[in-house]
Amino acid sequence: MKPIFHRGQECIGIYFSDIVPLNNAVRKISCSRWSKTNSCWYVPLNREHYQAITAVFNELGKIDNVALQIYLAEKKKATNQAPASIMEIPTKKLQIIPAKKSLGKKDPVLNKPTIITRRERVDTVNEHVLPAMREQLILKAYSASTIKTYLNEMGQLLQALGNIPADSLTQPLMKRYLVYCFEKLKLTENTLHSRINALKFYYEQVLGTDKFFWTIPRPKKPLLLPKLLNEEELRKLFNALTNKKHKAMLFTAYSAGLRVSEIANLKISHIDSKRMQIFIERAKGKKDRYVNLSPVLLDILRKYISSYHPKPKDYLFESERTLTAYPTRTIQQIFNNAKNKAGIKKEVGVHSLRHSFATHLLDKGTDIRYIKDLLGHFDIRTTERYLHVSKQRLVNIISPLDDLMSKEQIDW
Repeated sequence: MKPIFHRGQECIGIYFSDIVPLNNAVRKISCSRWSKTNSCWYVPLNREHYQAITAVFNELGKIDNVALQIYLAEKKKATNQAPASIMEIPTKKLQIIPAKKSLGKKDPVLNKPTIITRRERVDTVNEHVLPAMREQLILKAYSASTIKTYLNEMGQLLQALGNIPADSLTQPLMKRYLVYCFEKLKLTENTLHSRINALKFYYEQVLGTDKFFWTIPRPKKPLLLPKLLNEEELRKLFNALTNKKHKAMLFTAYSAGLRVSEIANLKISHIDSKRMQIFIERAKGKKDRYVNLSPVLLDILRKYISSYHPKPKDYLFESERTLTAYPTRTIQQIFNNAKNKAGIKKEVGVHSLRHSFATHLLDKGTDIRYIKDLLGHFDIRTTERYLHVSKQRLVNIISPLDDLMSKEQIDW
């Protein structure tokens, strides 16, 4: 048992090995839910649920509650200072969820697992900023991932400001902060764009400050070409997989050019074998689209569903533990494991299957406008990046060195 902060609430995170008796046991606890963010089951932090956990698990194994006891002890020490929230608890180092890497602060608004420290907390003068920003983001129906990103970027500014009121920040001071982000924090151009977008939203959409960012220049983004796998590398990648579900996942990603989130959210009902289409529901930008269903992929999916146990009921690739959508991080890890097993040295992720799909279609002469629709791009310029990596237009271009060597007698 470990303390976590989830959906603005103190909770007990329940971590255990993926074993059927333990999975069955945790479902007996009232209010128990699965958290994709923290990769654990959780219940509200109170005495009643603590006793329920011990009652259910005591006979199945040994319960480790050390982290929870440390957290409660530190919280009790801080009671005299009357903290307003978990963020206010003064402690030198309090880990509130298990960490594989060095983590930062767990902000009840940002819902991001970290380590709480006095130095990193938001000053009281700016306590209203993140809740007000979150409310406006929700009212404008921004996606959960965008809300999380924007709040995190705004939180970085608030920590840097300390006791300086964010609402009265001037443009010159904002420019100094962005220069600090670039020179001292070494943020990339893409990250800076994301941070500027978040700050722009708060000052112009929440505070209503007109044209606040008009005089603040944006850094020029580098032109990064898509990273892809060639056909030989794809063959090695797919052959490295033995699990039929995992193989079907990556086949689907490459066959239809899907994002990892789109693979996870595919439902059985989205596969239309009569029209030979796959329905992609509320993808990036809340945009629905149809993509072609390959006859080969349809055969692969049918064999996977008929042979795999337990059979999926709703989602095409269903988590056996939660009976919900497969976690995107797990799909990414499946790809990385297969890539390493195949001996592929390129620094690519599961998204490279989408890049490979688009580039290979271009190589075969498919019109770029059709590829744009298949990928779900809003702007054709996004799709045009693949023209730089496609060999279709380059295959007939002869190097001037080749031409020179064929005409002249040059020693080598």
